[in-house]
Amino acid sequence: MQFHYVKVWDGWVRMNHWLILVLMLVSFGTAKSQKMDWHMLSGYTILTLLIFRLLWGVFGSDSARFATFLAWPGAAWRQLAKLGRREPDTEVSHNPAGGWMVVLLLALLLTQATSGLFTYDQVFTRGPLARWVSEEWVDFASTLHVKNFYWLLAAIVAHVVAVGVYFVAKSHDLLGPMIHGEKKLPADIPPPRMASPAFGLALLALSAAIVWGITRMRIGL
Repeated sequence: MQFHYVKVWDGWVRMNHWLILVLMLVSFGTAKSQKMDWHMLSGYTILTLLIFRLLWGVFGSDSARFATFLAWPGAAWRQLAKLGRREPDTEVSHNPAGGWMVVLLLALLLTQATSGLFTYDQVFTRGPLARWVSEEWVDFASTLHVKNFYWLLAAIVAHVVAVGVYFVAKSHDLLGPMIHGEKKLPADIPPPRMASPAFGLALLALSAAIVWGITRMRIGL
């Protein structure tokens, strides 16, 4: 079987993936060191990237679209059932199991970022939306913000383990393409359509504007 290298991940997807990882580390470190201004700035940036990823998942490159990689849960189970079978990687996007992992990670990240908007530490730090909801909701959001972090951490560990298992069991390199964008695929598989970088920049600007508007609510502007 002949193979060729196909660009499967555009720069926006790769940037989003690695920046969110770095910013999560920043958020954790700034929370532990009580540098809450930086913690909130990191959280706002993560929320901006998440909104962008949702928009990119609808309007972006073919491989980034949810419609491309989301399948019925049964397809994910069938994919996992073939885990021990060595066969060429034929996916130009996430495989069915990986697609659901992406959904889980995005859901947990959104929960983490949005719950932070409603938190209040009873001292100095108040999320921009905390004064718009009841005290009970603030308490709930503050507790969720702490607990969800550990659920998110568990999902990230599962994701990393899965990438390693696919490499060992099936010789599928899922990490490399998320770094350089290209994947080695059978020669008869065409590359996915890549969306315009300028369009991505416009969606990122829109995402940043949405989060900026949320932050202004904290000071009543």
